[in-house]
Amino acid sequence: MATTLDPVTFEVLKNAFINTVDQMAEQILRTCYSFVIYSRDFSSALCDTEGNTVMQGTGDIAAHVGTLHYTAKAVIRQFEGDIHPGDVFVINDVYEGGSHFNDTRIIRPIYYDGELLGYAQANGHWADVGGATPGSFNVKALDHMGEGLRIPPTRLWSKDEFLEDVAYLIAKNTRNPRDIIGDMQAQAEATRVAEREIQRLCDKYGVETIKTAMAEVQDYVEDLTRAKIAALPDGVWYTEDYIDQDPARGEGLIPIKTRMTISGDTVHYDLSESHASISSMLNAGFGGSFAGIVAGTKMQFPDIPLNSGFYRVVTADLGPLGSVVNADWPSPCAGFCSGPFEKIMSSVFEIWSDIQPDRAMACTFNLEYLLVGGRDQRGEGNPNFMWYDWMMGGWGARNGADGYNASAAVFGVQYGTQPFEGQERLAPVLTSCHDLVPDSGGPGKFRGGLGAEKGGKLWASDNTVMSYCCDRERSVTWGLWGGLPSIPHGVWLNKGTENERYLGSIFAAEPIKSGDKFTRPSAGGGGLGDPLQRDVDAVLEDVIDGYVTIARAEKDYGVVIKAIDPEIFLYEIDLEATLAAREFIRTNRHAWIERDPETVSEEYLSGLINEMDCVRQFGVILDWGSGEVLENTTAQFRKMLQRRTVVHWTDDPTIEFVPGTLTVSEPATV
Repeated sequence: MATTLDPVTFEVLKNAFINTVDQMAEQILRTCYSFVIYSRDFSSALCDTEGNTVMQGTGDIAAHVGTLHYTAKAVIRQFEGDIHPGDVFVINDVYEGGSHFNDTRIIRPIYYDGELLGYAQANGHWADVGGATPGSFNVKALDHMGEGLRIPPTRLWSKDEFLEDVAYLIAKNTRNPRDIIGDMQAQAEATRVAEREIQRLCDKYGVETIKTAMAEVQDYVEDLTRAKIAALPDGVWYTEDYIDQDPARGEGLIPIKTRMTISGDTVHYDLSESHASISSMLNAGFGGSFAGIVAGTKMQFPDIPLNSGFYRVVTADLGPLGSVVNADWPSPCAGFCSGPFEKIMSSVFEIWSDIQPDRAMACTFNLEYLLVGGRDQRGEGNPNFMWYDWMMGGWGARNGADGYNASAAVFGVQYGTQPFEGQERLAPVLTSCHDLVPDSGGPGKFRGGLGAEKGGKLWASDNTVMSYCCDRERSVTWGLWGGLPSIPHGVWLNKGTENERYLGSIFAAEPIKSGDKFTRPSAGGGGLGDPLQRDVDAVLEDVIDGYVTIARAEKDYGVVIKAIDPEIFLYEIDLEATLAAREFIRTNRHAWIERDPETVSEEYLSGLINEMDCVRQFGVILDWGSGEVLENTTAQFRKMLQRRTVVHWTDDPTIEFVPGTLTVSEPATV
């Protein structure tokens, strides 16, 4: 890399830019009003005069990565020639490269002695931006007007004058104007922190040095990335993942098709063959889809900083407007994170597992949000409340290690579990349980991480509705290289009572009342490798730890364990019975995966088998509430299982899994 800065100055300023963005994060964290943002649903960036990202911080959300430069460029296009010191802009527009309308960006130009040096950008997830449902996640929305307020590039401060009329026009179209104004101010102050810090660096090093450093850190990332890619073999890889359904088209999985090409020192992704946009909020604009590509690829190279230099090497073709990964106005996109983003990121992980097997990882649980909103009887005047919750879940098993239990989604690995005490103070929802879910980790030679179950009870409330944004109720979190899936997502209302109802994994504005109880498990991660090759002592340890039950140790792993004295965690393996059980599974599992789905449904309804049996042994997807066979979905799910799992099973227990099943035999072209 040709550089005009000496190595010491370059390294100092590179890290100073990172520190600047991290200081922005601290400012937001300490001054925000929203409990959602306080739980770290925010990101920041420093951009150059063209809007290119100079640096991200060390704790930014993956779904925001790859979008912040788009929204900076949108502001520059809109106000070209009319940007001044002291101006601040706001934007949340999905169709201008944003992620979804809740993610609202505050952008400030940075000047030094009258010269524009770049832009500071602070993005925060506002808990509500209007629309038909509290929290603005509305699966019933047929267009974006049902989701909330769309904010194109808009001036919010003009030469240091706060435009209160504009700010309150935005805030009063939401359910909590006070928090919106507070978060708006907090984000704006974060950009001021960046402005002060860059001006301080200019005072110390000179403005030309800072301008040079902003360009060179992007060149540095580009050069590092190209060197990493050039060391890998050229080739083409293909895979696909699925969204559960399009409500307007009946049952059947919605494919997202990913083709990746390495040619020389470049990586190119082609998603142009993906399904058309669907009639629910699980679409993504181009910014959200590109963010999934960037985040998934960047995780293969954790030692490289992230800025626009990375985007010069990693490119994408999302195909024409109007697809599920390149949604056009006015398609709803609020649930992009649970839909295309998560599926793209998992597909990228799978492809890179073929290229770098040592870093292989099976599918991770799907990001989910549960939202309860209404009027709080505890407060004077019954104010609006918004209980906005996300779950931890299991990461996919890795090549050589089990997956992480109850961790943040790959969507945002720095997410914190929201403190129950804080939630209960702010909303009339009591947390009744929050436990690891035994057996939720996908079985494999290496087990997927466990999901968690969280329960709640509504009280002291009026006019309350519940909405849920998730997926993988049907495209269940999959295993890799012979590993088995996890469990379906879905919410139960008043489970175990005569008023029990299964609400599923995606619904909106479901009326609930004081006294209602709800619960949902998050999935675990998929397993990696044949479960029959898992070390029997590792299965025993899982049983002792409560990660796997004795019954599923035998069903999933073929390991027969006797409970001698559970109170002191004394168990033992019946080795002879284990050898017989493993041979029985090995002999029959190919036939199980072709079993008549209607027979499976009958056994499910009679209580002989459960969801795990349906998914793992028989590859059958049902309506988990009614037990009805989903014929199209089952056929697609079984085809997926054949490719990711069954093809890797062998009658010889000594044969290890072999990557390479995604390679496409055609020339590598970009």
